[in-house]
Amino acid sequence: MARAKLFGVTAMVAVMAGGAASAETVLNFENIAKTYPFANNTIQILNYYNGGAASNGSVGPSDGVVFSSNALVLCLNSQTVTCSNTSRGGLAPGSAKGALFFLSGTSTTMDVAAGFSTGFSFNYSEPNTHGGNVQVWSGLDGTGTLLQTINLGLTPSGACPGYPGAYCPFVPIGVTFAGVAKSVSFGGVANYVVFDDVTFGESHPGVPEPDTWALMLAGLAGAGGALRARRAMKAVEA
Repeated sequence: MARAKLFGVTAMVAVMAGGAASAETVLNFENIAKTYPFANNTIQILNYYNGGAASNGSVGPSDGVVFSSNALVLCLNSQTVTCSNTSRGGLAPGSAKGALFFLSGTSTTMDVAAGFSTGFSFNYSEPNTHGGNVQVWSGLDGTGTLLQTINLGLTPSGACPGYPGAYCPFVPIGVTFAGVAKSVSFGGVANYVVFDDVTFGESHPGVPEPDTWALMLAGLAGAGGALRARRAMKAVEA
């Protein structure tokens, strides 16, 4: 069965020092694009969450977060707009138009220079490929001590009635860790994994840890398996 891409490109293109921040910060990638819908391979997040600008000139909040140059904003489908192969399926009001993905390399990195502690969580969709992982590091740019690794399991595909896109629904996962983190690397096969609602700072009660998540995935996969088996898969595709 052909894998489903998040965005319709055939060839891959090259496209967080100090005390730990204590307040919870949520990055939902909603206001980076100036219009909706928007092109998926053009907007680099860059310094948008550091009080600076994304590649399209959009200026964001001063959350002290910088993304590596291959971190892009993905346009998410609504019931009436199809701009990718991905949707939140009506389950994320206020966080349903933009998400994080990458088209080059094997990972993209988020730096938080002030550092953060205790917990880290996000939502993701990865229905087609194994091997994705998210790693929390003590140094900038994915360096220093590895504080935590989240191995990503396969998620259901096309399980959002009324919303187009094989990458739906998104599912939550998170971890706690000891120490102070200054970066997170989001890894996987380029154009085949998408992230949203990246949250760090405080602990995240109710967010499943990796072992619990494996059991949840087994149930979700059963619910979405029949529909997935009937579909020809594409990537995060426009």
